[in-house]
Amino acid sequence: MTRYPAAPMRGPCGIGAVLTRPVISTILIEMGQDRTHEGRSMSTVKGALAQKRGALIHVRSGDMVVEALRQMRDNRVRSVLVIDDDKLVGIVTQGDCAIKVLLPGLDAKQTPVGQVMTGNPVTIKPDDPLDACMAVMAARGFRHLPVLDAGKVVGVISIGDVVKNIIRDLEHNVDDLMGYIMKDGPGG
Repeated sequence: MTRYPAAPMRGPCGIGAVLTRPVISTILIEMGQDRTHEGRSMSTVKGALAQKRGALIHVRSGDMVVEALRQMRDNRVRSVLVIDDDKLVGIVTQGDCAIKVLLPGLDAKQTPVGQVMTGNPVTIKPDDPLDACMAVMAARGFRHLPVLDAGKVVGVISIGDVVKNIIRDLEHNVDDLMGYIMKDGPGG
């Protein structure tokens, strides 16, 4: 099989430029598409929430753990927010239920959510960058972050949401680079 050398790139990075992360960033910035694609911002919490469907899943602190587990099962989620009188007071996860209810032998039908929830959870805002959310999740061992806008709960971001948006950003960047190469590259 004959191998042909890669054609040199033309454009802002010069002939023979290697596509490294800084070079790609430079190209995207010069194209005016740094971290956005055709006006769609995918790097903020707001952008990630826009991709999600469904209602906000929550329980009250006085509800029994079995109700939180039903909500998780029925909605295929791994955590639910705990909201009392329109105020976020906590979050309860499947792990909380397993470790704080099942392992000690408590009855999920008689144990209130307020006894096992994580109170005063770390929250984020719609304009926060997803990179920062991912850093908080990694550093603190969280998989879910409630989103507050002016003190009102507007959603939840999971680590899965962050990963999906990173993949979507990468796909858009690849598309942008392919368009750039095909338009401005050899034969373009």
